[in-house]
Amino acid sequence: MTDQYAVIGNPISHSLSPLIHRAFARQTGQDMDYDRLLAPVDAFASIARSFFAAEGRGLNVTVPFKLDAAALADQLTDRARAAGAVNTLVLGSDGRLLGDNTDGAGLVNDLTRQLRWPLEGQRILLLGAGGAARGVLQPLLAQLPEAIHIANRTAARAVQLAQRFPQGGRVTGGGLDDLPGPFNLVINASSASLSGEMPALPAAVISSDTRAYDMVYGAEPTVFMRWAADCGAETADGLGMLVAQAAESFFLWRGLHPQLAPVLSELRAGLKRNQTDEQN
Repeated sequence: MTDQYAVIGNPISHSLSPLIHRAFARQTGQDMDYDRLLAPVDAFASIARSFFAAEGRGLNVTVPFKLDAAALADQLTDRARAAGAVNTLVLGSDGRLLGDNTDGAGLVNDLTRQLRWPLEGQRILLLGAGGAARGVLQPLLAQLPEAIHIANRTAARAVQLAQRFPQGGRVTGGGLDDLPGPFNLVINASSASLSGEMPALPAAVISSDTRAYDMVYGAEPTVFMRWAADCGAETADGLGMLVAQAAESFFLWRGLHPQLAPVLSELRAGLKRNQTDEQN
């Protein structure tokens, strides 16, 4: 019987996860299928339980259900517990659900292995204090940066998040109007790029050796990436993070590490084709 996996969210029709995991399965010769699963916002737990009761093997979880997934899991990994959110559910042989969060590992993989950007000893600015930021803090800290400063439109949320990671003062938080820059790396973990908005950042956060990373991706650079490039930074979007975090989930389910570069190239080409089709 073909093993069943899915990504669950609301909305979900836009998700690239089925394309990614089906490509991983072809590449590694796995007998599995992967679909999208739309859940009403108040029915995540019942839909997820029904999926596993029907012999589903694993779920990826996207907005707005990552906190619900953490509550549903019987056991959490350390990184899921630190993030306070789950994006991967694994059905164990004992019928128990393991909740993990692969977002941070995906980000670190993309930064260090695909882009070859250094993290150790670097000063990092993390924009946003929501679930995306929470999910990547512990893996970023494991790379031994000099400091991470969390900046958010509501300063109190950034301060509160920083206080969850007592790392000898290496993690601090505050608002967007008082930033101790410049930084070696600026990561946009806010939702601003989804609506085409630019966080109110001073150009002083960018120096001649700054790199800027937006977790949002698209066929064209985001407004944040364009701003950072105009300030002199090297830039990248989050498509590589999407593929790398999916590979982490795939390893949890199948015990195999797929190759990322071919899938990333395929997705990038698909985004360009879709953009061309929309323009014609």
